[in-house]
This record gives sequence, structure tokens and C-alpha cells, in this order.
Amino acid sequence: MSTMKTPRRLLLGLLCAGLTVLLMSCGGGGGASTGNLGLGTGTAIGGDSPGGAGTGAGTGTGTGGDGNGSGNTASNGNTDGSGVGSGGTGVTADAAGIGAADGLGSIILNGLRYTTDTATFTIEDATELQIGMSARVAGKVDPDFTRGIATQVVSGAELRGAVSRIDVKAGSFVVMGINVTIDAATVWADASGLASVADGSLVQVWGLPGAPGTLRATRVQTAPTLSAPLVTGAIQNLNAMNQTFTLGQLTVSYGGASFAGIDAASLANGVIVRARGTAAPVGNAFTATQVQGWYAIPRNNGIALQLAGDITDFVSRGAFKVLGTPVDATNAQITGGPVGSLGNGVKVEVDGFMSGGVLVVKKLRIRHVPGTGGPASFTLIGAIGGYQSAARFRVQGQPVDASGPGTTFENGTAANLANGQRVAVVGDRVVDGVLIAQRVTFNP
Repeated sequence: MSTMKTPRRLLLGLLCAGLTVLLMSCGGGGGASTGNLGLGTGTAIGGDSPGGAGTGAGTGTGTGGDGNGSGNTASNGNTDGSGVGSGGTGVTADAAGIGAADGLGSIILNGLRYTTDTATFTIEDATELQIGMSARVAGKVDPDFTRGIATQVVSGAELRGAVSRIDVKAGSFVVMGINVTIDAATVWADASGLASVADGSLVQVWGLPGAPGTLRATRVQTAPTLSAPLVTGAIQNLNAMNQTFTLGQLTVSYGGASFAGIDAASLANGVIVRARGTAAPVGNAFTATQVQGWYAIPRNNGIALQLAGDITDFVSRGAFKVLGTPVDATNAQITGGPVGSLGNGVKVEVDGFMSGGVLVVKKLRIRHVPGTGGPASFTLIGAIGGYQSAARFRVQGQPVDASGPGTTFENGTAANLANGQRVAVVGDRVVDGVLIAQRVTFNP
């Protein structure tokens, strides 16, 4: 009897051990954490309550003029060559991105494509998100910053007022006391460039604040539908007793202002705010009727963060700021220009993770070096609408001209352009509101 039981027990033991190993290999890590997609205090421009991102049924992409949805069939037009998918496996890190929209069809922000199927959109100062508009995206990304899923997209203009001190050669002008600079990536919504802007005319500008009193323009509209004055910048010379601060050359009185996304007690020198009013400044004095916190930048350890803007407070590759956020790019992969070109005023895009209040960067892309220039790229992904000719059609509501001699076509020719045809369009200029296509790729 005993000689028969021993091998049976041995066999049963081996079977149990095998089942245990199999279960461990299949189960492994528990459920994925949902996290807080609001990423801290949220954004200030969508209303008075600084809430997190909503996760309910969204409004679609909010960008398509031809009703074609988000389009998930092509990579982005990132100039460093990294393809961007439509989300999926590995997109788990809570993330926020702040920059300019350089693509539509979901949304491409700072070269990274976020799907927006369940995202909520809050757009101020415009009817829909368009190329070049500053924006904040909250959601999730993969650890290598190659794809993301947006839960919230917010956008608002930075400046609206009369133009003065236009310097075409230097590529600069002044609005509401803020010195505005342009570069090759500045989108001209309804003009051919700075030379066509008239002194004293009303303009609306989206952009990225740099050093106090400066703004890098990402989109300029020379005939805005809104006229109420608006100014954005980093607070200086805060006087809580007199309830004033300065933004660039402008002294802002906020005693009678309402607040959104920030309160009077949170005002401090260096904090970026939007100040809105109903009357143009008198001299350098401006009365604000509302003070808004600018896009909230989370500081939580482990948050994935994408930022675009001009470098300030540069000490070394390991110590500078972008949008007021301390950055360490010591071990970053750097593309778009030589490492030695990094310095104050250089426009960059940085991707990394927050640690101890510092953005530790994995990827840094140089986008503009003063006096040298830099690459620009815009991408549209979706179905063609409003087709009239190769020189006149729309993708995601954006006018496109693909008739130039330098335009290349992939998976088809210009003869294949037609309403409903799904394409990815890449260009490097938006002039008079039209994207000049460099490449058109036909998608299934």
C-alpha cells in the first residue's frame, strides 16, 4: 500500500506546484490604478471652480469642421521622427501637457498625439481649437511619451489689444504692455505675416509666456471677433495693499476683479495669470474685471509632464526653467539642435517626470534658437472636406493648400484628393489661415 501512495503524492505535489506557477504568471499585478486625471488643481480658464478633468462622455474632438471624428490611422508629424499611435497598452502615467496645438485629428500637442474620444473641451476666445492655439491637455501617456489619451483639453488666448512698436526685422511687437516675439512656427490665422499687421490694429494672440513681460506667439489673429482687452504674464511688483501688480509694462488694478482658478491670497510674484477687462488701458494703467490663473502645472511626484516654451533662468543643462518650472535635462535625449545652443530665450519642448518639484527630462526638442531659427511642423489627420481643388480643401476644418511644386504624396497622387478621403497632411507654415502642405499621406 505504502509503495503505491508515495508516487501518487509526488505526482499530486508536482501538479499543484505547476498550477501555482501558472496562476502567478497570468495574474501578476492586480488592477491598474485609475488615478486622478485632474492632476492637482486643474485649469483656471474653464470657470470659477479649479476642478479636475471630467471623465464622462466628452464632446468629440471639438476641432473638426467636416464632422469626421478623431481619426486614428496615422502617426504624428513630429520632426524627431517618433511615430504616435492612438493610445492603448502602456498608456498609464497621469500626465499634463502645456504648449501649442501643432496638430488636429485627435490633438497633437508638442509633437505627442492624444486621442480625445472621451475628452471634454473648454475653449475660450474662439469657437473651436485650431492649430497654434495654446492649450493644456490632461490625461495619460506611455512612459516614452509616444502616445497619450486625453480626458480634458482647455484653451484660451493670452493677449487681445492694440498693436504697437512693430519691428518686422526683429520679429516682435507689443500688445497691452507685453513684448511679443514670433518665429517660423507662429500661425497667422488671417494675415500673411507681421509685415501685414497695421500699427494700432486690434489683434488676438495665443502664446507661451517666457521671461516676465514677454510672450512667444504661437497664433496671431488680426481681426478677432472679440474686442474685450486681455493680457497674460508673470506677476511682478505685487502690492497687496493697493491691490495692484504689473504684467510687463502694464500696471493692473484688481481691487474690483472676480477670480477664477486662483484667489487674491494666492497671487504672488512670478505666478502667471490672465487679466481680463472691459476697457482698454489708459496709459500703462489697466483695470481688471477678472483675474484667472493660467494653465495649472502639476507638481506631484511621478506626474508625466510635457511643456513647451522659452528657456529662462538658464544656469546649465541641468538647471533652467520652462514656464516657470525648474527643469533638469542632464540625461535627456536632445534633438533639433546642438546641446550647446541651450540658453535663455531658446524655445524648447520637454517631456519628463516631476521629482521633488523639478521636471526631470527624458526628451528635449530644440524648436527655435534666436538668430538661427528652428524647425516647425503641423499635422492634420482626418477626412477631406470642402474639396474644390488641390489648392483648396479642408481637413479637421483647417484650410489646406497641397498644390505647391514641393508637395509630395504617399499612397496616392493629387488626383486622389476628394471629399471623404482620409489623409494625414504635414506642413511647416500656416499663412492667411491656410496650411501649406509639404506631404500628404493617403490612409485606408
